[in-house]
Amino acid sequence: REKEREREEGGRIVRSVSMAPTNHTIVLHNAGGILTMDSNLTVFTNGALVVEGDRIKAVGGSESILAEFAAQCDEIVDLCGQWIIPGLINTHVHTSQQLARGIADDVDLLTWLHKRIWPFESHMSEEDSYISTLLCGVELIHSGVTCFAEAGGQHVPGMVRAVEALGIRACLARSTMDAGEGLPPQWASETTYSCLKIQEDLFKEFHGAGGGRIHIWWGLRQILNATDELLVKTKELADMYNTGIHMHVAEIPFENEHVAKTRSTKHGTVTFLNNLGLLGKNFLAAHSVWVDPTEVQLLANEGVKVSHCPASNMRMLGFAPIPEMLDAGVCVSLGTDGAPSNNRMSLVDEMYLASLVHKGNAVYKTGTTDPSAMPAERILQMATINGAKAVLQEDEIGSLEVGKKADLVVINPESWTMIPLHDPITSLVYCMRTENVDSVMCDGQWIMRAHTILTVNEVEILASAKEASVQILKRANIILPKRMNMI
Repeated sequence: REKEREREEGGRIVRSVSMAPTNHTIVLHNAGGILTMDSNLTVFTNGALVVEGDRIKAVGGSESILAEFAAQCDEIVDLCGQWIIPGLINTHVHTSQQLARGIADDVDLLTWLHKRIWPFESHMSEEDSYISTLLCGVELIHSGVTCFAEAGGQHVPGMVRAVEALGIRACLARSTMDAGEGLPPQWASETTYSCLKIQEDLFKEFHGAGGGRIHIWWGLRQILNATDELLVKTKELADMYNTGIHMHVAEIPFENEHVAKTRSTKHGTVTFLNNLGLLGKNFLAAHSVWVDPTEVQLLANEGVKVSHCPASNMRMLGFAPIPEMLDAGVCVSLGTDGAPSNNRMSLVDEMYLASLVHKGNAVYKTGTTDPSAMPAERILQMATINGAKAVLQEDEIGSLEVGKKADLVVINPESWTMIPLHDPITSLVYCMRTENVDSVMCDGQWIMRAHTILTVNEVEILASAKEASVQILKRANIILPKRMNMI
């Protein structure tokens, strides 16, 4: 049994688990199936996988793996028919918004930003961001996520502390805005120079933290709040430091109209960003809903990665042309967005929605149904290997292959949510729920076993989150409308 202790960190209780030594070898065998998500989409039935330190040493059939490695390993785990899949990768998250879940339901995007979310975020402290990221991370881990891309909050150091404690991977970015209307006073004073300098300092201090699990990216909130200079300089710095850029792109029609009008561009955001030279292989475009066929081809030609957020899009933005993007060769991954725009931070739910949304939308595009649109295999690629490409780590994560990092999820299908398992591949997309995620390993370390997170104290996090969220609402003077006849 793993030894656990609790310690004080930043005034909050964090559970610290003794980690396996770097040369520790584990054999996981008798898996109902191992979904490798390699280039051949190989699935090993009655499979086994060997983890040595933080890497995958071998993967194959149980009989051959046990014959070769049983005598020399430190631990053997019988999975009793459970499945192994790669760790899921959530490519668009707002960890600092987790404490704002439920404060911006049923409102349009600009009201959502200017009246609810920006006032809330601007009144958060670093400690609040730390608690919010811990709360978000707990939900991510329970849904099988081992890596996420943060779209940008104000307190990256707080996020770093939380990610280090949680034991998962993250690409963290600071939300940067140097122009536009509706900015809170705390943010309106920032200049182009300060936006860039702060991010460069964050990169130098935190890139590679958490034993290499934490990467620092450059963040651009949206084009409505960015000068051309900020856009161009961000690209220059991200390229110089060989890291990524995370930006909300083409979210609503007004955005394209505004860009066309104020920047003398033919269509909208994607066209303008391409004209500036911002698009490239290290550019992660969140949402990308209102793009035309020409812009879809631009995204493909420049190697841009798109994060598709089905629930958030359906709530406020619209139908993104995701099948068209995939057919054009765009790398599309999956994201949940933040809690106030989705409420659920489960990538398992997003997999299900991503398929159904585009099957249904086919009726409006072609006049007939297309149940074959966005098949299960494609959805699984979006949640794994495409996610790895989106966070620029496809050589390390996203599939279960020899030499890659040991980021994996154990799925227990033996429940009413998935039985009978006639087609296990489609069941992973259409039947699986968060409850089926049994255990999660990241970087060769178990961070959840049998539904229990080992790295942090969930009970203490929930208590801290309740208190912090109430205090932020008070400081921001956000008053929510009353609903129904509550007595």
